Amino acid sequence: MKANKTGFDRIVHATFNSIRGIATVWKYEAAFRQEALLCAILLPVAFLIEATLVERLLLIMTLFIVVITELLNSAVEAVVDRVGAEFHELSGRAKDIASAAVFFALVLMMVVWVAVLFRPAVFNL
Repeated sequence: MKANKTGFDRIVHATFNSIRGIATVWKYEAAFRQEALLCAILLPVAFLIEATLVERLLLIMTLFIVVITELLNSAVEAVVDRVGAEFHELSGRAKDIASAAVFFALVLMMVVWVAVLFRPAVFNL
């Protein structure tokens, strides 16, 4: 499909595509809803705790990394499911690898949040 939009029209069109994508992933992906809820809870915490600007930005960035990774994981799953319902080793591999990316994003988020929230107790800094 060739895009005929340019300039500001393209930006507006792309924005509406993105909003439609968010609505779609919200409707069909339980993992996205769970991670969005986690972000809705933790984002205010990032602003309420005593932290430096850099620490606060790290906390917020890890939340976005989790959401971005889940969006990409959901896209991979949708494409694989579109190709065919029958089992294929490469399809399973693609889904597992995308899931592993989400796992590492969540681990990164947890490590950063623990390091910032419990820095005095854990690291004696």
